[in-house]
Order: sequence, then C-alpha cells, then structure tokens
Amino acid sequence: MNLPNKLSLFRMGLIPLIVLIKVFPYAQFNYVVPVFDFGGYSLSLLNIVILVLFVIASLTDYVDGYIARKYNLITTFGKFIDPIADKLLVTTMFILFAVDGIVPIVVVLIMLWRDILVDGLRMIASSEGIVMSAGYLGKLKTVLQMLAIIVILLNNLPFEMIAFPMANFLLWFALVASVLSGISYFIQGKAVLLNSK
Repeated sequence: MNLPNKLSLFRMGLIPLIVLIKVFPYAQFNYVVPVFDFGGYSLSLLNIVILVLFVIASLTDYVDGYIARKYNLITTFGKFIDPIADKLLVTTMFILFAVDGIVPIVVVLIMLWRDILVDGLRMIASSEGIVMSAGYLGKLKTVLQMLAIIVILLNNLPFEMIAFPMANFLLWFALVASVLSGISYFIQGKAVLLNSK
C-alpha cells in the first residue's frame, strides 16, 4: 500500500477518535474539561483538541492528493477511499454539531442527501465508462465545509469579537455550494441518466 492510501486510512482512523473525544462521559469520571478565556470569549480544551485532530485530518487530504499526483501513485483503491474519507470526516463533524444543536439538522440532511445522490450518479456513470471528476463548485463546497467546521470549533473566534457570524455565513455558503454543485453534477450526467436502462 502506497503512502497516499496510508494517509487516507489514517484520516479515516482519526474520525472515531474525534467522536470518542467528543462524546466521552467526562463528568462520570469526575473530570471537568478546562475552558480558556480569551477577553471574555471562552473556548474549551475539548474543542481545541478536536480542532487540532480535524486540521491534521484535513491536511492529509491535501498531502495525499499532492503526493499521488506528483509521484504518479494514483490507484483504484485511492480513488475509492480518498473521497469516502473526506465525506466521512466532514459528515461526522456536522452530525456531532447537529446533535449539540450548534447547526440546524436540515442543513446536515441536505448536504448528506446531496452526497448520496451524487455518489449514485457517479457510480452509474462509472459503469458506463464515464468518469465524473469533482468540478470547481464541488471543491469549493469541500473547502467551505472545512472552514465552517474550523470556525465552529473556535466558537466563531476571532469573528465573535466584532459580532460577525462567520461560522453561520460559512455554513450557509457551504450549503448553497453543495446544492449548486449537486445540480451541476446532474446537468453533467443528464445524458448518462437518460441513456441508462
């Protein structure tokens, strides 16, 4: 197994660790999670640890793609596992936020439905020998989702200091990009759908 694929698997391995850290019953073990104060704005150690793990996972997404392209290490397994690792990471984070009531569940559902529909379309296209690569909107969607997650984990800091809801802005912008990129996939794959029997 080459390095890019190992990095993708490493990224997937960080996901259950993030979930464990987030949902662990600290109170039952009489542990109080430290909260740091930044000029009247608070940030818990829990969020900081999860943020570090999420950033590391996100960076491996860039690094594994860069290495695979530069050294011609692109494999079928890599094409399969890399996008799955990305979607598992992002979707897991948004589900955790939705459970805590930080983001509306409807936003998470729309993003999830979009991914399922697009993946189904890409599978149909692949069976016809057509490769549907991620377009500009799809890449923008992923970047916006990751930025939204980072700002949410930071409790909207430093933007909270100027009363600008950057986390919400990024979240809704990511939702719009998600829907538009989904529509663009279906426009691109219209012929495949119409010709499939």
